[in-house]
Amino acid sequence: MTNIIEIWLENRRGGATVGIGEAEPRISFVADAVASAFEVEFTLEGGAAQTAQVTTTQLIAWPFAPLAPRDGGELRIRASDAESWSEPMRIEAGLGDDWQVDFVSPSVAADRDSPRPAYLLRAVIAEGALPEDIARARVYSTAHGVYELEVNGERIGDDVLAPGWTSYSHRVRYQTHDVTAALRGGENVLGAWLADGWYRGHIGFDGGVWDIYGSDVALLAQLEVTTADGTTHHVPLTWSAAPSPITSVGLYEGEAFDARLAQDGWSAPEFDASGWTPAVTLPRTDFRAAIEPPTALPVQETETLRPAAITRQPSGRIRLDFGQNISGVLRIRVRADAGHTVTLHHAEVIENGELGTRPLRAATSVDSYTAAGIGEEIYSPRFTIHGFQYAELENWPGELRDGDVEAVVIHTGMRRTGWFESSNEGLDRLHSNVVWSMRDNFVDLPTDCPQRDERVGWTGDIQVFAPTALRLFAAHGTLTGWLRDLAFEQADQGHVPNFVPWVECGFPNFPTAAWGDAAVIVPWEMYRNDGDLRILADQYASMRGWVDLVDDLTGHTGLWNTGFQLGDWLDPTAPPEDPGKSHTDKYLVATAYHVRTARIVADTAALLGETADAAHYRAIADRAARAFQNEFLSDTGRVVSDTPTSIAVALVFDLLENDEQVVRAGARLQELVGAGGFHISTGFVGTPIICDALVRAGGMDYAYHLLLQDELPSWLYPVSMGATTIWERWDSMLPDGSINPGDMTSFNHYALGAVADFLHRAVAGLAADAPGWERIRFEPRPGGGLDHASARYDSVRGAASISWKREGEKLSIELEVPAASAGVLVLPGSDEQVPVGPGRHSFTTTFRSVDDDPERPFFGWRRPEPVLETEGAA
Repeated sequence: MTNIIEIWLENRRGGATVGIGEAEPRISFVADAVASAFEVEFTLEGGAAQTAQVTTTQLIAWPFAPLAPRDGGELRIRASDAESWSEPMRIEAGLGDDWQVDFVSPSVAADRDSPRPAYLLRAVIAEGALPEDIARARVYSTAHGVYELEVNGERIGDDVLAPGWTSYSHRVRYQTHDVTAALRGGENVLGAWLADGWYRGHIGFDGGVWDIYGSDVALLAQLEVTTADGTTHHVPLTWSAAPSPITSVGLYEGEAFDARLAQDGWSAPEFDASGWTPAVTLPRTDFRAAIEPPTALPVQETETLRPAAITRQPSGRIRLDFGQNISGVLRIRVRADAGHTVTLHHAEVIENGELGTRPLRAATSVDSYTAAGIGEEIYSPRFTIHGFQYAELENWPGELRDGDVEAVVIHTGMRRTGWFESSNEGLDRLHSNVVWSMRDNFVDLPTDCPQRDERVGWTGDIQVFAPTALRLFAAHGTLTGWLRDLAFEQADQGHVPNFVPWVECGFPNFPTAAWGDAAVIVPWEMYRNDGDLRILADQYASMRGWVDLVDDLTGHTGLWNTGFQLGDWLDPTAPPEDPGKSHTDKYLVATAYHVRTARIVADTAALLGETADAAHYRAIADRAARAFQNEFLSDTGRVVSDTPTSIAVALVFDLLENDEQVVRAGARLQELVGAGGFHISTGFVGTPIICDALVRAGGMDYAYHLLLQDELPSWLYPVSMGATTIWERWDSMLPDGSINPGDMTSFNHYALGAVADFLHRAVAGLAADAPGWERIRFEPRPGGGLDHASARYDSVRGAASISWKREGEKLSIELEVPAASAGVLVLPGSDEQVPVGPGRHSFTTTFRSVDDDPERPFFGWRRPEPVLETEGAA
């Protein structure tokens, strides 16, 4: 019997299904077996069940009547060969544009010299103001700033830093909160905490800026109740405001909380709010930004960590090592006299016996809690976030008891989808570090780092990391929202800022290859991973705009050899003070990316049925390819700059003219990598593709040697230094334990961790062979001294996995193909392909390691004539 094991809407796996913006959301699901057909049933509240028959599991057009705003019901699915239905999924449309309220503000302007306080807002719903027979109640809300809601003294929802950071000049997201169970007979109270957040807080680097989007903090909250007869009632709210116990707070600076100022019961009925002042009404229509539902789950508390080590410092501070670099805050349980203040300090690393705070720059990352003196008090900051592994408690009262302090991990709620394991502890730790860096940097949008005065959506970082991000987590919803902001902030001329949302804080804002190309590459990778053409259709104008701009900048020659470029950023040979000083010609990088993105747009146009556009962008790509070849390539395949990055770009972006050039360039790449002692010599552009380039050059053994190098610079050097996340620089910490002297030294950047995708695809051998994992290519490449490796990916069609193990000359391979996919196994060392259908399969073949072959003193593999044994369905 076929079971339905997962259902989602609009390709947003694990995303919210209540408060959605689509009237006709597409349905996807995973079944654990093949079925000829499926029955989909939707029962609208107060209506009869609607049913439809479908024969596919992916991106099914909504087969029922469109949802009107606020419509809600239950969806369930069963296979044609099954009697039982799936668990029902609640689906509910959001508010649409039916806003009946205005913003209310406790502070329309504030000084810019230091972090501002947070505020409390309170609205009373008088006894008798609510109708009888309430079937459901919703609060639709958003803010200029960040907020938390309470109803009758209880927190509503689990959102952190809501509504998150968008391009507020263009759009702001609203949240839908179910408050049915929180309402009661008699008087009710709706309350909110409110602080600056990204909207008007201190954001950006090189001094940063204040009041980016406006001078106010304000709340927009609409309370509605629906009675049993289906009637929706809008409940009028009148707001008053007061100072909160949060006396100052900034995302970078930290939060100061004085519990003596807390007003107990402030969001509960019968509280005396006579000292509060009326909130200022700010007409909603004065703000031009669209108010939209989110496309992803909110930022949430996802995990708590206990200290791995606790030490008392000579200064009297208590130092905590949580054993993992995270994005989050501390939660403390403290017993102290009224007025006693505990200060919480944060840092990623220790240097010279002290917290290494220099890399934080202006992000002081210090919280403080002043006790009320009422016994055990629990505190965790609401409106700030830090990147840290280490913390110190200053002025802690008495002894620290077990459970008094824990670290709360905070990031966007995302479903984990990708796993990798091997017999090499270093590679496994590297993979874990990549996973953690993604978690820590997906705080509402894909950022560069979670700790210093930056934390912005750098386009270049996610451009190179997108395939890895989409493998590790169901990140489609987060990236969909971020791409909307990118398109909004893309100027009429097609210019893509170097980070999105853009903050005008002094960084050059010019078209930049590999960074601006995110407009094209990120949606393309999303399509390849999930098979959803809609992301390409939605971003098509943005994708075209970028390629058109670059075509103009080249004078329609295809050669992009003028203007500002970041090039192969953070080449390990670049000096600390000049991270853009790469050995690779920056205009070679720019022209190569122009070819790549023009080709992608041509392919996108063809997929969307835009035939004329496809021909137009194919011509741009061909022109740029010829320009690259004429300017940067010799007839024999030598590449200008003669660096691993330049050759890798030429190989992986398919810029060489013939097989002879490919062979020559590949041989030269292996020569350079070997001559460099198998140390990394690539930056942001070259690092994500260097191993793939070596494989194309026939040097998987070289790729293994590069992967397993643990001397500086290398992927495993940070692992050898105890890293638990991916560093921004190969040498963010120097071998003597000191921090790199450069101004940019983060210990939590995911970009150089893009290699994790290679671990899945090449080392384990699990890769998509068609968009959306309709076909899967299993191609393990044993080597590097590994005894085993495995990867699993929970694709949109179901779980796909591979595991290989070698014992002497015996190689065992285990495969899993999802019910809605087909696959092919490519045996190591040969071109032999074995078709595999849905289900689990076992294979055994002969294999001889050449790891110790004196004729080829690098890690690698060879395979004699295959002797194949199989088990499982074909």
